[in-house]
Formats: sequence, C-alpha cells, structure tokens
Amino acid sequence: MDIVIAGDGEVGFFLAKILTEGDHNIVVIDPNEDLIKRLESEADVMAIKGDSTSLLVLDEANVAKADLLISVLHEEKSNILTCILGKKMGVKRTIARINSVEYLTERNKNFFKELGIDELIAPEVIAANEIVSLLKQTAATEVVNFSGGKLQMLQIRLSKDAPVTGKSLLEVTKEYPDLNFRTVALHRKGKTIIPKAHDRFLSNDLLYIITKPDAVELLIELSGRERFSISNVMIVGAGRIGRKTARELQGHKNVKLIDINRQRSEEAAALLAKTLVINGDAHNVQLLENEGIGRMDAFIAVTQDSEINIFSCLLALRYGVKKVIPLIENIDYIDIAQNIGIETAINKKLITASYIARFTMNVEVESVTFLSGIDADALEFIVKEGAPITKKPLRKISMPEGAIIGGYIRQNRGYIAIGETVFLQGDKVVVLSLPHVVSKVEKLFNK
Repeated sequence: MDIVIAGDGEVGFFLAKILTEGDHNIVVIDPNEDLIKRLESEADVMAIKGDSTSLLVLDEANVAKADLLISVLHEEKSNILTCILGKKMGVKRTIARINSVEYLTERNKNFFKELGIDELIAPEVIAANEIVSLLKQTAATEVVNFSGGKLQMLQIRLSKDAPVTGKSLLEVTKEYPDLNFRTVALHRKGKTIIPKAHDRFLSNDLLYIITKPDAVELLIELSGRERFSISNVMIVGAGRIGRKTARELQGHKNVKLIDINRQRSEEAAALLAKTLVINGDAHNVQLLENEGIGRMDAFIAVTQDSEINIFSCLLALRYGVKKVIPLIENIDYIDIAQNIGIETAINKKLITASYIARFTMNVEVESVTFLSGIDADALEFIVKEGAPITKKPLRKISMPEGAIIGGYIRQNRGYIAIGETVFLQGDKVVVLSLPHVVSKVEKLFNK
C-alpha cells in the first residue's frame, strides 16, 4: 500500500516506524527538519520537509496515486485541509486527527465525508474512554474489548501469593476445566513470551488473558489481585483528556480536577458543573494533602509532561492511592514506569496508531490494538469465505511462531478457541501477535 503521512511531531514519526513493519511504501511530510533527518536514519521511508496544506508539497509526495493519506498534525484545521486537498488530488482514502468532540457525531462525520475526509480520529477522546474503562476494571492494568465486550483481553500482574504461581498453563487448565479463558502472552523481565502448555507462571509476571466476561471474577482471584470500588478520583491536568474524563465520571464519582493554568481551570469549571476544579500546582505536596490525596481511590495525571505525570502518580502511590494512571508520551518510559510500581499508563501515539493500522492491512480487520508495555499487537480479524483459516481445525493450523489465537465472536457471542475449533465465514477471530509476524498471520485470513 502507498501511504502518505502528514505530521509535525512524534505521532507522525511513530506511525511511520510502525507502518514500515508492513509491506508499505511510506512518504512522510513534516515541517521539522531535525525530525525528518532522524526519520530518514531510523526508518525506510521517503521524507519531505514542508507544509502538507501546500499543493506543491502534496504533489511532491505523489498523493494523487496514494492509497491512504493520514494527517496527524497538532492543528486540526491543517489536518482537515490536508485531507480535503489530498482527496481532490486523487488519494483513495483519508484519515484526519481532530480535537473537537462535536465533529464525532454521525451527522458531522457524514458532512466531513462529503468534503473528502473518510475517517476522523480524536486520540484524546479515546484516551479518556480508556481511562474510564480502566476505572471500571480495577484489578486489571489494561483492558481491551472485542466486539463490544463479547470477549475481553485483560492485562493482570500476578501477585507473589497468587494461586496459579508456580503452576504450568496445562496444570491450571486441568484444575479449572470450566474456566473460559486463554493466556495468550506473558511479559517477564522485559521479554514477551507466547506461552506453551508446560510454561509456568511466576510471581510478578504480566499476563495477557483472553476471556469471556463471566470468567473475569475468578481470573482476578487466581491472579491474587483484588477488585475494589472507586468513589473518589483526583485528576491532574485540565486539558482535553482531563476534561473529557471528568465529564464521564462526574455525577457518579467524586471528582477533583487540578490544573496550574488559571484560564484552563476557569474553562473547565464552566464546563464541569459536578466537578470540583482547583487552580493549583500538582507539584505542591501541601496542596495535594489539603485536597485529600490520601483519601483518593484513583489518581489520574494527564498533563503534557510525562515526567510530571509519572512523578505525581508515584507520589499518589506513597499516599496509598490504589489506582494510578499517568499519560506517558515517551513509549520507552512505559516499561520503566511499570518496573517502579506504575502498572497502568495511557499513550496517545499507541492509541492513534492502533486506530489507523486496521486501514493499512491487506485483510478485513475489526480492530487493532498496539499494547503498552509489551511488544505485541491484539487484532480482531474477520474471516472471509475460503480463507485458509477455515480449511482445518485450529490444532492443525500452522500458526506463525510468535502468534496465537485466543478466541472468536460468532453470531454476536464470544467463545474461547480450542484445538477442535473450526472457523467459519463471518467469525471475528482474536489474535495476539508479535509485530514482525502480523503479515504472516494476515495470509491465514485472506482468500
């Protein structure tokens, strides 16, 4: 696929690096010369320094013959204009990053399609929704829903006294034969492992488990974790993510929102009638104490500074807050944060790339999720008539090394995949795969 990416920072850079792992020809347009040089040295792409709203620059990028134009600049007006111009020049499909929630209504999305913008993505809205989802499933450090929650993938860290610690996957399966789950990966000492039947669970392993919703409670118990209710929430950062999260939580949670900028604080206070908005510095420990940080059930830090977010979450943990969620923009920091006690993190680059990746694949995909803190992707493939995956039972399918099928959705019901499963046209199959074998997995679902 021929793809043009218009960006002005790390999101475009990250997308380009991720998409080069597939069989794509990538052209990147970016006004930052230093980033262009870095991209050319680190990825196999063509890089053009310039303004993506310029017809000359778009022509140089050969947009007219491109299959996909992705515009992820910080300024949404530039993204909208870039996509409109690109569509007029002949690109087949366009995706624009936006900031305005109002654009996401069905009426407005249809309006933008008429202008030439096929897909809209608002990373901040998706991030806020993920935070709310994580507050509902407090024992998990990450939750991925497939087909509206018919199947879920939970990321759970094993405690040292977990009932399954020291047991093999086969032993656990025999001990709990009616438990609807499949362990598709574990992360141990910085390495991602696709487990086999005789691999043993160890304390502090980070497990990735595909499950039906009715098995979640027992899985949490077996991991040695505890669910707890959340009533009091403190959010640091009144930007788009902080405001959206507060709006979703207010009314049924007690929410305090802190921001150092007076104008942002006043704007947030005007929008959030049931949220207590405080203009103050989250670095100020006395302020946090006065606002009752020790009585909080959850602490969310979503400022533009990853270091501040990590530091303030560590501080919240010291005060006994059970659930902390920082926004971490540097992906390399996520693993570090997990190693120092911060189990859950949000990253906008991963969110954006996950949404966009499904439009770049050679097979129909319902969803793609680039997982944080682990080198693996969760994909929901749609089975086509005559695809190789339909020819044999799962136990006879030669899956690429580094990929595993966890479950499937058929006629709106979720099932855990077993050796005798035969997949049918229209099934949505959940696969966890290491990035370098995704292209091999695709072939199983193509005609």
